[in-house]
Amino acid sequence: MPEAQLAAQVADLLSVDAEEFQAAVETDTEVIKEELRAGTFDNSQAIVGFEYEFYAVARPDSDPWAGVDDAVGTLRRVPRRLLSLVGFEKELGLHNAEMTTSPQPLNAHGLAAEEAEICARLSAALDCTRPEGIELVSDGIWTIPPEGETAQNYLTDSVEDSEIRIATNMSNTARYHAMANADGTTEAGMCIEAPHVSLSADTVMPESLITSIQPHYQVPQAIDLPEYFRYAIRIAGPLLALGVNSPFFPPDLYDEDATAADILDDGWMEHRIAIFESALNPPGSERSEGKVSFPRDVDSVSQAVERIATDETIVPMPVETGNRFDDEFAHFRRKHGTYWRWVRPVLGGPTRSEANARIEFRPIAAQPTVRDSVAFLAVFAGLLESLPQVEHPVADLEWEAARDNFYAAMRNGLDAELQWITNSGEHTTDTSALYGDLLAHAAEGLRGRGLTDEDIETYLWPLRQRVRHGITPAEWKRREVQNRLEDGDDFESAVYGMQRRYVERQRESLLDGSFTDWVDDR
Repeated sequence: MPEAQLAAQVADLLSVDAEEFQAAVETDTEVIKEELRAGTFDNSQAIVGFEYEFYAVARPDSDPWAGVDDAVGTLRRVPRRLLSLVGFEKELGLHNAEMTTSPQPLNAHGLAAEEAEICARLSAALDCTRPEGIELVSDGIWTIPPEGETAQNYLTDSVEDSEIRIATNMSNTARYHAMANADGTTEAGMCIEAPHVSLSADTVMPESLITSIQPHYQVPQAIDLPEYFRYAIRIAGPLLALGVNSPFFPPDLYDEDATAADILDDGWMEHRIAIFESALNPPGSERSEGKVSFPRDVDSVSQAVERIATDETIVPMPVETGNRFDDEFAHFRRKHGTYWRWVRPVLGGPTRSEANARIEFRPIAAQPTVRDSVAFLAVFAGLLESLPQVEHPVADLEWEAARDNFYAAMRNGLDAELQWITNSGEHTTDTSALYGDLLAHAAEGLRGRGLTDEDIETYLWPLRQRVRHGITPAEWKRREVQNRLEDGDDFESAVYGMQRRYVERQRESLLDGSFTDWVDDR
């Protein structure tokens, strides 16, 4: 799309009256509350869904990867025509692609269908991208910029057209660009703040460094959403610690005076959390208070709705309606799209009979393989099945402790000291006790949905192995970089070598292996 046309679209978005938009949101809120009272969002089926983000890199012309040229593994922009051909959606950056699976019942067939759909669509997508010299990568953060470019320039390059700032490497979706041009009380930070990294931009493009998976779990009775939400908040830290996968930035983003030892000593296991928060939160906002934050408990489903409705609006965008059921509250749906909490409630559905209340879980980075990613879906769903049913006492863990767990996991992964309350009521920070209890309840929840012990072990095995070996994808990356430094590589070469090795290992195991294989042959 020509820049002038995109700038005109952004200008149209910015012309929407903020007060009128918010008034429409509040009207929609009353519609939702009325439907809640009528039981419309009650849906006794246990349903799960999944969102899966990827980024693209240059692939070698032939296997193996040994001896390939420097272009291999560099970030690549994905031709928009390819996305439409493979049924993927645009994400923030031109290098991004996103898949959303069809919702499935939470049972053995449903989880198998989720994994099969991911593999089928991803396999078809790879068949289309390979002739273009492109590999889709499942990872938490990219570290090798496009050939001949720096990461800083790629993330900050922008132009101005008719006083509208347009990010050069951002998808041509007007709402992404509008956030950089909004003139309201709430503004995105458009920066990155992390140990030894400080990057400022004129757009929200720095957020495109990161990719994630997002499991969804449907609550049977909407009125019970606060209870399920409370448990989801308390498992966020432990599950994040298992899934950390973004310990390094592109090397050119680090401060010039930062040494490799400084970066390894001070770096965090999941920089994705800090990137998302600093890129989209208002400058100077406190954690748990910004647009992207660790959510607070809710006392009622109505309070959850009100929190979304009253959340600060960066860009009040126009809304188109159609014949879907949730078009009856289309302004609220639009508002929800920028309600960026690490765990968030969702109310919607294409038809009245399919209307549902569900929980979207956003802390986990994209994982090394499909099997690892689906493991998190299964464990998350199993826990939300089991914990409320047994009235697990971890619900009594103070919210502040759950929040502290989350950020400790962000910093230290499985080495974090996390607070937990076991099923017997024991307060503990012992990692073995925590994960023994957590995974046992995930298994019990899946067993209650009809999965066999063999099925359950298949889904839980990748995460059990992480606990057993004390290694996560982030720790694997750190060890790779440390080994390369010890062999004489400079820091940039060590990070690039690690990243290429990650992609090489993923190519061997993405569709039918797991990170467990990487651990076993380390």
